[in-house]
Amino acid sequence: MWGEIRNQQGERLDYSYLPGKDAQAELVVIGHGVTGNKDRPWAITLAEALSAAGLATLRFSFAGNGESEGRFADSCPSKESADLASLLDAIAGPPITYVGHSMGAVVGVLRARRDPRITRLVSLAGMVDTLAFVERKFADLVPDQDCMWELPACPYSQTFLDDMRRIETVAPFATEITIPWLLVHGTADTVVPLEESQHIQTLAIGPTKLQVLEDCDHVFTDTFAPKMAHTILHWLPEYMGSDPFSPGNTPE
Repeated sequence: MWGEIRNQQGERLDYSYLPGKDAQAELVVIGHGVTGNKDRPWAITLAEALSAAGLATLRFSFAGNGESEGRFADSCPSKESADLASLLDAIAGPPITYVGHSMGAVVGVLRARRDPRITRLVSLAGMVDTLAFVERKFADLVPDQDCMWELPACPYSQTFLDDMRRIETVAPFATEITIPWLLVHGTADTVVPLEESQHIQTLAIGPTKLQVLEDCDHVFTDTFAPKMAHTILHWLPEYMGSDPFSPGNTPE
């Protein structure tokens, strides 16, 4: 629909678009987490559910991930926030709901705090404390030598570590997020603790809701992906100026 979309470095960003009832009315942009890509099962389930209900969706892979151009070693929240800005430049027009998973939620907070094009924000199993994450998950790894979770395509780079340290936590930015914000987190998440979403919710000053999914893991496996999508479908209409859903597809 928009042709090639490239970031500030000229790297092509791979994306998939599903139409809704009115492509110019609303658009949901879906971003993945660290070592992820746009074709994670949870992302496909969410995009298909939103599109079936009448909302256009665009899910994409940050540079260096999936089929997007670039090096994974350069991937970090700050660069991915710039990738999201480049994407929004290319699709200029409709109001944007950004849905970010895990580290993609860090990207969402970094971008939404200063980019008025994002009018609603959703954090799925959202990472908040970036420094604590690398200390918890990658403390034994040597930057520029080892790989994340022993995945050869995902080197643990000094660039990533430095950026995660510099950010440290996005919790203070909660006071700058004034748009409607939904946080969805599972009690069985072993990658990002539920407590991070609970904490940032207490700091948020805008209309913010936390939906806790019992026994749900970090990646919304199996039946939890439809439950997550259902949660978002019920939340969105409250903050939209008109009914976004196709006739007969309003969630119950």
